[in-house]
Amino acid sequence: MAKQLLKLKVNGRDFEVAVEPYHTLAQVLRNELNLTGTKVGCDMGTCGCCTVHIDGKAKLSCLTLALECQGTSVHTIESLNEYQMHPLQKAFAECGGSQCGYCTPGFIMKSAELLAKNPDPTREEIKAALAGNLCRCTGFMKIYDAVEQAASELRQKTSDKPFPVRS
Repeated sequence: MAKQLLKLKVNGRDFEVAVEPYHTLAQVLRNELNLTGTKVGCDMGTCGCCTVHIDGKAKLSCLTLALECQGTSVHTIESLNEYQMHPLQKAFAECGGSQCGYCTPGFIMKSAELLAKNPDPTREEIKAALAGNLCRCTGFMKIYDAVEQAASELRQKTSDKPFPVRS
């Protein structure tokens, strides 16, 4: 198969890369753009480690063909650099929400989507939003605690946009 030119906007920057038609977004992000914050755990869409935002919606990059992203805006865990440390990252560290850290980018990106839609979620809403993400190291309670703590901090920091990323 011949490679195809892909024009992609990732974390506010424009990229052009030649990709095989079967390359996933996760492969392109990690191997072509050197954005290794996005992890690939299962490569089957069952763990959530590879979660990124595509046009503001959390998506599994291991199941998304890169060519499907032409003309979209993709945000990875690296896009959280508007803060020194994003409140979600800080809360995960403070609450013990990650141990090995491999699943953490996926949890944070999924949590960011939730907090953008609902800046004051209940514990049940957090559980429901994160139901597709798996962690094999730590109990989920610490992850839920981290999301609640980050939500509180974000509500105090900003009243207009709880998940600031550059478009």
